[in-house]
Amino acid sequence: MQPLVATFSIVARDARNGDLGIAVASKFLAVGAVVAWAQAEVGAVATQALANLSFGPLGLQKLAQGQPADQVLKELLAADEGRDERQVGIVDAAGRAISWTGAGCMEWAGSRTGPGWAVQGNILSGPEVLDQMVQHFEQAEGELAERLLAALSAGDAAGGDRRGRQSAALYVVRTGGAYGGELDRYIDLRVDDHPAPVAELARLLKLHRFYMTRPDPSTLLTIDATLARELQTILRDLGYYTGPLNATYDDATRAALDAYSGVENLEERLVAGAKLDPAVLEYMRRQHAAAQSG
Repeated sequence: MQPLVATFSIVARDARNGDLGIAVASKFLAVGAVVAWAQAEVGAVATQALANLSFGPLGLQKLAQGQPADQVLKELLAADEGRDERQVGIVDAAGRAISWTGAGCMEWAGSRTGPGWAVQGNILSGPEVLDQMVQHFEQAEGELAERLLAALSAGDAAGGDRRGRQSAALYVVRTGGAYGGELDRYIDLRVDDHPAPVAELARLLKLHRFYMTRPDPSTLLTIDATLARELQTILRDLGYYTGPLNATYDDATRAALDAYSGVENLEERLVAGAKLDPAVLEYMRRQHAAAQSG
């Protein structure tokens, strides 16, 4: 028998910048590999319950052809004899959202839809899971990723999958949003097997924001003599700088910082000129303190 993907999820579009995404959690191994499908400037699809995985690529194909979310859902279900055991959420590039819960889905099962989002779940502790997800999504601030995570965290706190917890995923697409700017995979985080997957997903998003997000120019620090000497000291003690502590942000100091950043995967946070991201400085200070105490 095909395993049931008992889960709760949200698909949504950010009206401010067009980001599209999905957040999902379940007592199911690697739920993100099954449920979450999205394409920038096209739409997002969540397929769950007795999940028909073809709904993901087929749904995106139909959305890319210009069909609205409701028409796509209608065509997917019409061609599927197992529709009564399926659950699907779809949002298109215009923010039109729709959700389906088949009559054969196990209780509690249901959905909520609104402008730019659809929330759905099955084998839940109760309808309050979805109600809390909607409330927190609509009240949350920040980018779509943070709002999706707020919804997922609220659903988890309200009881979530009544069988327990195992995995969670967060997938947000943006044209050119992937590392290197070639693909649309802006944020793609999965916790495939963990006792507290939603909390772990939140931790991973914070790491992603640190490692993969460019710094806010308004927060950058000017590398004056005091900061240059501190950088030289830290980089020397960590084994990257061999020059004098001359309090000058010269080529040798910059080369040492570049080498350090390459090892620590901080390239996205480096900026041109005599400026430094304060988050990088704090990271370096923590590493330096740990090295000194060790």
